[in-house]
Amino acid sequence: MADVNEQAIIKVLSAIRGPDDPRDVVTRALIQGLQVHNGHVAFTLDVDPERAVHFEPLRKQCEDAVFEMPGVLSVTAVLTAHQTAETPQKSGAKGGMEQGAKGGMDAGGAPGQNNGGGGQSQKKTVPGVRAILAVASGKGGVGKSTTAVNLAMAFARSGMRVGLMDADIYGPSVPKMMGLKGRPDATPDGQKVIPKEAYGVKCMSIGFLVPEDTPMIWRGPMVISAIQQLLYEVMWGELDILVVDLPPGTGDAQLTMAQHVPITGAVVISTPQDVALLDVRKGLNMFRKVDVPVFGVVENMSYFLCPSCGHRAEIFGHGGARQTAQEMETDFLGEIPLHLSIREHADAGTPIVMSEPDSDHAKVYREIAGRLAEKIERALLEDAVSAPRIVIE
Repeated sequence: MADVNEQAIIKVLSAIRGPDDPRDVVTRALIQGLQVHNGHVAFTLDVDPERAVHFEPLRKQCEDAVFEMPGVLSVTAVLTAHQTAETPQKSGAKGGMEQGAKGGMDAGGAPGQNNGGGGQSQKKTVPGVRAILAVASGKGGVGKSTTAVNLAMAFARSGMRVGLMDADIYGPSVPKMMGLKGRPDATPDGQKVIPKEAYGVKCMSIGFLVPEDTPMIWRGPMVISAIQQLLYEVMWGELDILVVDLPPGTGDAQLTMAQHVPITGAVVISTPQDVALLDVRKGLNMFRKVDVPVFGVVENMSYFLCPSCGHRAEIFGHGGARQTAQEMETDFLGEIPLHLSIREHADAGTPIVMSEPDSDHAKVYREIAGRLAEKIERALLEDAVSAPRIVIE
């Protein structure tokens, strides 16, 4: 296989010029986030959001040119509309995430709708999706994705129509936990992506679009663009609930979701350690500052029950999440134990709620999901009541 490196790719791209400017795409600094790994190439064209749709032929030209290079196995070229103070991004502007024969799908922008009332009135709804639940954590390593996946399974087992979106661009784990591989298909008109499905749950993740071992070395605007496309350029269909697995922390991805998407409510996952609980407070305060309801806190890895003798060991401490929830005046939703079966099923792509539905661990997830379902219904009802009424006299 011929050696493929960044310098060679830049040289090829330096020969490409757009119809509106005599300079090449490299000189114009349009090429961003170039990644090369074992013959797989990924990069973005960072363009003016006002003219993003006009750059699609140029994106395709760049993708084709790189794909023709010896040693290149695949190319992922994405248009990102970089938002600046001078060029505010308009709702409904079309973006990239296009991968035809060289990468998978061809997705166009989806027109949004506005919610009726309250603080959500300027947020772009996801067509067909009745409620959105954000699963968040203040720090990594607390089992947030495992919890998000099993909560989605619990909702599905209760008869709800469920979608699961992996918003963790830097560390997507939903594909593995759901036992899904390969690129998703596009709709016949090429305008949207058809989500992959497992256990009756529709799933979408950036992990379906790039090789598993490829790092996503992207700046904030690129992450924001990817999340918006995962939401609005996917054919979710009619869903009772879309569970969104957010990345840990309070960065660009979380703010994008909170400020631009009508999230029905959020649940924060934590372990009992004091370090994790400090970050829980930050996550709770972030959602409150952007007017996203916090449904409560879940304590994961709360305790360990010895399978041989039944002895209970509180390895990471215990009760910290409950106390933090009380101090922050939010609900404590439940305790999830630390158990080998939960981890094994997550790694195998067979979530424990589906693979061992009668186990005590699956029961815990179902109980938490039941509490969340009640809160979601109450929030939707309150939102409907608070919507402005039009009276004709």
